[in-house]
Amino acid sequence: MNFSEVFKQSNQLCKVSPDGKYLATCVQYRLVVRDFNSLQIVHLYTCLDLVMHMEWSSDSLFILCAMYKRGLVQVWSLEQPDWHCKIDEGSIGLVSSRWSPDGRHVLNTTEFNLRVTIWSLCTKSVSYIKYPKACQKGMDFTADGRYMALAERRECKDYISVFVCDNWHLLRHFESETQDLAGLEWSPNGCVLAVWDNCLEYKILLYSLDGRLLSSYSAYEWSLGIKSVAWSPSSQFLAVGSYDEKVRILNHITWKKITEFEHPTTIINTKAVVLKEVEKRPTCLVSDEITQLPAQVPVIKPDPDRANPKIGISALAISADNRYLATKNDNMPQSLWVWDMLRLGLLAVLEQTAPVRCFVWDPHRPRLALCTGNTKVYLWSPAGCVSVNVPVEGSFQVQSLFWHCSGSSLVLLSKEHICLLYGLFSQPGQAAS
Repeated sequence: MNFSEVFKQSNQLCKVSPDGKYLATCVQYRLVVRDFNSLQIVHLYTCLDLVMHMEWSSDSLFILCAMYKRGLVQVWSLEQPDWHCKIDEGSIGLVSSRWSPDGRHVLNTTEFNLRVTIWSLCTKSVSYIKYPKACQKGMDFTADGRYMALAERRECKDYISVFVCDNWHLLRHFESETQDLAGLEWSPNGCVLAVWDNCLEYKILLYSLDGRLLSSYSAYEWSLGIKSVAWSPSSQFLAVGSYDEKVRILNHITWKKITEFEHPTTIINTKAVVLKEVEKRPTCLVSDEITQLPAQVPVIKPDPDRANPKIGISALAISADNRYLATKNDNMPQSLWVWDMLRLGLLAVLEQTAPVRCFVWDPHRPRLALCTGNTKVYLWSPAGCVSVNVPVEGSFQVQSLFWHCSGSSLVLLSKEHICLLYGLFSQPGQAAS
């Protein structure tokens, strides 16, 4: 394993191009584009204000930079560095901006969610969609880029509109059977749209592309409900995390629950391995030790008087081969749980010395990377777990991370810097330098 030198970044704005060739970072009002392998600067752009959001187009030819405070979006071209586009939403303001799947349209959501404005880079035409709902995930595209689902709120009711992305014509418009829609997400194969209610009611709905309700699932009533949702890459399973500290797995044939995973304070499952990070003084070395069962999991008692209590499954992710599920329970913040989706049981618990901040699966292999805000990167696979110290001058505290699309590198982000970790072809548990 090799580390790059450290570079500056602002607001955690660092993205690898979809083709994997370039690394874009924002430093205040500057956009810096580097060759991913050599890290040499290939383009340098100056924006009109502090960049709050940055995003590559799907073909890696354009970069969008949004400046929400000024209601501005600037688009830069890699093929023609002298060309640029400025979109000004004016007094109506701007709260989010993103690319369409074809990389030739920019979708802006205005302040107070009054409308979504669709700007065409090719024809310079403008289209409007009224009544977009303000929720955690109210817009999603199918993986093939053909359709867009948009949550809407009209006359105190939730609606869903499905648009054809080629011409932005309305394909379907139907009322959602939710009290207060919190999010929606297409299955990876684009056949099913999952829609879930806000945390006050446990309800998840499955709709077909033509708006038919395929199924509705509710695990319980009169208690805080859904907190996180994730599809398996094969679209065969839907994992639903909730405030009751459980994950329920729904199958794609009947949309019924096939199992549920609990997060107990005491682990007695003899088929599970508990790996505990141990700091050895006075050398301050850190190692992972296998804990004897039964094992106690550190728990933090949530404050019942505060909104959004730190309890329940806030994050879950399924590996690229559909074999493993990783989950985080907010009142057990130092532990990451890994489940075997083949035998439907707990496989491993990674107990860290600090709360887990970020975890993400390798895009090709069953390999998990995570960080806890210290100077280390942790890698887990069925073969074992390793930790790697970031060997840079000063203190590089890893706040978040993500994989290169090849799975051979990791991009590490601290509060104000980035660093690249190369040479990740070997599996954890094998020799690593």
